[in-house]
Amino acid sequence: MSVQTSRLANGMRVVTHAMPHLETAALGVWVDQGARSEAEAEHGISHLLEHMAFKGTRRRSARQIAEEIESVGGDLNAATSFEQTAYYARVLKADIAVAIDILGDILRNSVFDVSELAREQSVIVQEIGAARDTPDDLVFDQFQEAAFPGQPIGRSILGTPETVRAFRPDHLSAYLGARYRGPGMVLAAAGGVDHASVVKLAEDEFGSFAPAPAEATQAADYRGGERRQIRDLEQAHLVLGFKGVPYLDKRFYAAQMLANILGGGMSSRLFQEVRERRGLCYSIYAFHWTFRDTGLFGIYAATGAAEVAELPPVLTGELEALAGNLSEEEVARAKAQIKASLMMSLESSTARAEQIARQEILFGRVIPVDELLQLVEAVSVDDLKALAQEMFTGGPVTLSAVGPLRRLASYDEIAKRFR
Repeated sequence: MSVQTSRLANGMRVVTHAMPHLETAALGVWVDQGARSEAEAEHGISHLLEHMAFKGTRRRSARQIAEEIESVGGDLNAATSFEQTAYYARVLKADIAVAIDILGDILRNSVFDVSELAREQSVIVQEIGAARDTPDDLVFDQFQEAAFPGQPIGRSILGTPETVRAFRPDHLSAYLGARYRGPGMVLAAAGGVDHASVVKLAEDEFGSFAPAPAEATQAADYRGGERRQIRDLEQAHLVLGFKGVPYLDKRFYAAQMLANILGGGMSSRLFQEVRERRGLCYSIYAFHWTFRDTGLFGIYAATGAAEVAELPPVLTGELEALAGNLSEEEVARAKAQIKASLMMSLESSTARAEQIARQEILFGRVIPVDELLQLVEAVSVDDLKALAQEMFTGGPVTLSAVGPLRRLASYDEIAKRFR
């Protein structure tokens, strides 16, 4: 595996995976800052900054940014999560310099024009409204808030209409200067790339970012609780969850396997029991979200108003059964699915660039695929039972629900099953 890593003088890392059979390259800048980096008055600024990066620089207008990347057949995009913000592109390998030049320009030279800012604030306010009108989005925002109340990691990534409209150009400039620092930035590229050339381009474009690290983010404190919102909808949307494990926890893959066995596909326990045998819902799955210092394990399901009373006992019964009864066959199937997913990521330059960037940020190195496969294979049935028992017994439960909920049991009735 031809992965190479270099560090610029300001602490920024450059990591590449050369895939010589490809004529294209996926690349981007990943910043180790996201929505949980925000102070209360900054709620939503990470996402707004990501939007405004494409709205004009001292060298290019917003239209010129779009036209220049598309004139070489490439595309440019960005994304904000709780812990990271990414700005990325995909181009032909001959046009890597064009992509890096544009990425450097939007991160170093954005002007945050007042009229452009007003328009983008309006766009994001509409996005917030759309999320609030979409119950299967809203239920997850409520879930995050209930799990981490009063904390940056418990607030929605989008912000609120009030906070978003309050930002001015100087707020964006100050936030970028305080949070976008060399040691917390990674330029990752995969595909038809030459490491030395990418490092030279990175030095030219990103060497001026401050070498001192950004201020640490607030530690997460999982508390659990409930958020429910009665709405006149056809379906009730529920998320039931528990404290999970962080990225750096040695039980990370065990948690991923539990989610897979419980609700990761058509052969999973939840799909077979809740959908196929009982017909209680169309959509149901389990998930394990990981962060730097915490995690969330949960189940999402949508069901009818008449079935909402029956669903929670079935879900809690499946969780109780998972903690006490796991077969070698189920574990082998989960391992096969996770290992296949890891291997498939090597066939996509886009997925690979994101993977090596996140590994460099989280672990300080790119983890060889053979090592990852060994970590997956090393998880035993006993490991899974022990983790399930720990996660689903004695700790606070998180419940979020949106829709026709009059028949839904109380939080205490549901939570007492896990005490």
